[in-house]
Amino acid sequence: MTSDPQLSLYRSIARSDWARLAAGMDQPLTESEVVQIRGIGDRLDVDEVREVYLPLSRLLSIWASAFRRSANEVSDFLGRDEDIRTPFVVGVAGSVSVGKSTIARLLRELMSRWSTTPRVELVTTDGFLYPNAELERRGLMTRKGFPESYDRRALIEFLTKVKSGEDAVHAPFYSHVRYDIVPDAQVTVRRPDVVIVEGLNVLQPPPAPNDVAVSDLFDFSIYVDADTDHIERWFVDRFLKLRAGAFSNPASYFNVFSGLSDAEAEQTALGFWRDINMPNLVENVLPTKHRATLVLQKGPSHAVESVLLRKA
Repeated sequence: MTSDPQLSLYRSIARSDWARLAAGMDQPLTESEVVQIRGIGDRLDVDEVREVYLPLSRLLSIWASAFRRSANEVSDFLGRDEDIRTPFVVGVAGSVSVGKSTIARLLRELMSRWSTTPRVELVTTDGFLYPNAELERRGLMTRKGFPESYDRRALIEFLTKVKSGEDAVHAPFYSHVRYDIVPDAQVTVRRPDVVIVEGLNVLQPPPAPNDVAVSDLFDFSIYVDADTDHIERWFVDRFLKLRAGAFSNPASYFNVFSGLSDAEAEQTALGFWRDINMPNLVENVLPTKHRATLVLQKGPSHAVESVLLRKA
């Protein structure tokens, strides 16, 4: 790690030092609320909420306030009397099974408790995957989650409308049970203070020099990092838990795996990881880490061990 020259772009903060930033802050969530937020396979607890995510939510709230103040000062400078309600947009990126969905949900809850950012919306990029029928037509079903499996233009159009302050902006809804877009459902964002956008590839650079990247529309970005071997183990463990839980739902796309033995399920999960998810991580997701404003570095226990914050 020390040989990576890009690390010089960041302040490295040990968890113990980061936790001190929470001194004097009240813990806003109960243990039962943390359990409800926690994803399958995650080991989030109230101590980590207090020591890692409470100070992070405060930092984001401060950043959002500065963003809004700057927008108003620019408006005053230009002599325009207008209501500046452009949302502060936070991107959350990282591998499958690294815990980014849990972190995004947690930050939505924590940021909404700060008086300066009471209205927080969460949008996942799963809703901008092409429908399965379109992925089949393009021969991309086995590359679901790779950059080319997303309707990038639709995502950028959605975020552009959000950033421009439109009253109501609609996004497609993705069902993890159906493993597909639900045609008659949608997510609506109504001029919030903060929008959190969570997804695998949200920090991807633009595909061509004159194109817009999704991350160009972010005001702050977070990358959730961990050793690849640890993520592999978490992926397999999560698959085994899903096999015993969500996959048992007859309506689940993955119900076919519910009857597998432990050994069969583990081998199936390893196949998915090594053939699809690890190549996507190595080729597309991990190279975007140093595009983030802040990196959360997790250890083998799934807990954050240190924080990298980009220098001003």
